Amino acid sequence: MLWTVLFALLLILVLQTQMFVCLKELRTRHSTLSLSSSSSRSSSSSSSYNKTQQRLPGAIIIGVRKGGTRALLEMLNLHPDVEVAKAEVHYFNVEEHYRRGLDWYRSQMPLTSSGQLTLEKTPGYFASPPVPERVWNMNPAVRLLLIVRDPVVRLISDYTQVLHNRLTRHKPYQPLEELLLHNGQIDPGYKALQRSLYYHHLTQWLDVFPKKQIHVVDGDALIRDPFPELRKAERFLKLSPRINPDNFYYNTTKGFYCLLSDGHDKCLDESKGRPHAPLSAQALRKLCRYFEQPNKMFFEMIGRSFSWC
Repeated sequence: MLWTVLFALLLILVLQTQMFVCLKELRTRHSTLSLSSSSSRSSSSSSSYNKTQQRLPGAIIIGVRKGGTRALLEMLNLHPDVEVAKAEVHYFNVEEHYRRGLDWYRSQMPLTSSGQLTLEKTPGYFASPPVPERVWNMNPAVRLLLIVRDPVVRLISDYTQVLHNRLTRHKPYQPLEELLLHNGQIDPGYKALQRSLYYHHLTQWLDVFPKKQIHVVDGDALIRDPFPELRKAERFLKLSPRINPDNFYYNTTKGFYCLLSDGHDKCLDESKGRPHAPLSAQALRKLCRYFEQPNKMFFEMIGRSFSWC
């Protein structure tokens, strides 16, 4: 009987020892898994902060149409801290797009990492009345770039593009002077002419944004010598000075500057530099006189002047 009791006590001690060892192993495994999970979450959080993602633009080229917006976009894209939307989005000036909301707009943007600037350009924004307030509602601190050129040259270039598109589709189109003149006088209802009234459209933007958030780029100077205008744009966008004169070379065949980056060159497409539609000297003089006062008003608004007409 005594031996039976002793054997039972010994068996209990052995079982208790085995249970203690098992519990210790379970606690060790749980602690290791917790540390691993915590480390994984920390690594994931850090990766999420640094990873590339689509962001709303911090800067927008708002116009003008046929003012050099594509050239400005491609040239600014030389900067390593700038990523651009490759196509014109027309989010703020096309109702169908605007109704899709900011998530859709963001999905049209390029991937950027933290610290990079997302840049979009849609020249139709400048002359569209609802756009300034819509852009403000998206981001009141957004920086706006407006590239302008001689409004008469811009008008003729505008007409030339429409003419080319019509002829490509085998559709007729009126000569420029028929659209521009009515009973021998400038027709103020001609839309291409209205788009060249810079002071009128800029007034709508300055009703919403402070002048310091709108940078005017000289489109004619950008064509003649890109670097000085781009250095000003870098400063406005608060970018480090990374674009250099060596990034450009003059293409004598095309008649304008092309871009150089990392040993690769890029010229704007064949539509850039297309010969303008003809306009008589008399009509040209009438246009120059028509724009004299609007141009003066624009110069006063921006605090600088250009040698136009």
